[in-house]
Formats: sequence, structure tokens, C-alpha cells
Amino acid sequence: MRIIATELPEVLLIEPKVFGDARGFFMESWNRKTFASLGLDLDFVQDNHSRSAQGVLRGLHYQLHQPQGKLVRVTSGAVYDVAVDLRKSSPNFGKWTGHELSAENKHMLWVPPGFAHGFLVLSESADFLYKTTEYYAPEHERCVLWNDPAIGIDWPLGLSSSGEPALSGKDKVGSLLQDAEVYP
Repeated sequence: MRIIATELPEVLLIEPKVFGDARGFFMESWNRKTFASLGLDLDFVQDNHSRSAQGVLRGLHYQLHQPQGKLVRVTSGAVYDVAVDLRKSSPNFGKWTGHELSAENKHMLWVPPGFAHGFLVLSESADFLYKTTEYYAPEHERCVLWNDPAIGIDWPLGLSSSGEPALSGKDKVGSLLQDAEVYP
């Protein structure tokens, strides 16, 4: 595996070693020893899988208590994946990084605790898988508004005539960063 730095030092793009031929491919998406040797000694407690249609935007989600680290990847289709630093004490507070993850490029993104996470589906549909370091706790879940101008995420929205993504009810009413509960 190869670690690729992002604009936010703690958020890492991971390029797995892929072995392929005319029959298909094989790759290791998680190996505790390999990740530990790369400085990521992680303990995952939950695996999640979502499928979304083109133009769906999920996020920007985080858990204020029981913050989750997430190792995310796409097994079908493509997404634009985003992490936002929500640690008030960080020099990168409010800054974001975005990367295309796809079944084709097989890249993964490590989003550590203390960051909000979201993604926009670029393909007709996408299967999105992620491992988490803490259990889902809906009572602690928070959402920062996906289009908060203070963050300024450059989402690739040219997917519909309206230029607007499909959002869940809770994502439509996310907080602005200035009003959000954040990490110390």
C-alpha cells in the first residue's frame, strides 16, 4: 500500500496494491499489520455499506461524542469524498480536502476522528463501504451544511440541470460551521 498526503495532514489517501490479469483482480483492503506499519494502528468495530444514486450527497456527518474514524472506499461507481477538520484547536479548523474514490481507482480515504465526512455520487450509482473505529450513535450525530460558504467545498455539481444534489431531510438542515458543535 502507498499513502498519499492530502491538504490535511491527518486525512490520508491510500492506494492499495492491486494484482490483476485477464481474470480480474485481487487486493487487500484491510490488514492490521500492514496499516500499523504505515502508522495507522486502528481498531475497527463496525462495517457499513450504502448504495446511492447519481447526484446524492450524504454529509457532512460526524459524531460529537464517540467520534468515528472512517476508512472509506467505493466498490461500484464513483464518488467525490470530502473530509472537513472540525477540531477548534487545529490550525486547519474549517478546511477541507476532497478526492475521487471509485471502483476503478480502488483508492481509500482515512478520515480520522475530529473530522466531518461526506460524499457526492458521480456515477449512475455507487456502493460505498466504510469501517469505523466507534459504533454509530445517532444521539451524538451532527451535520454541518454541505454548502456552508465558510467552508467553501468545491463540489462537482454539474450532474443535474438544477446543479443541486439530492439530500436527506437532516442534511438539508445541517448547521453552519459558525453555529455547529465542534471538537475542542
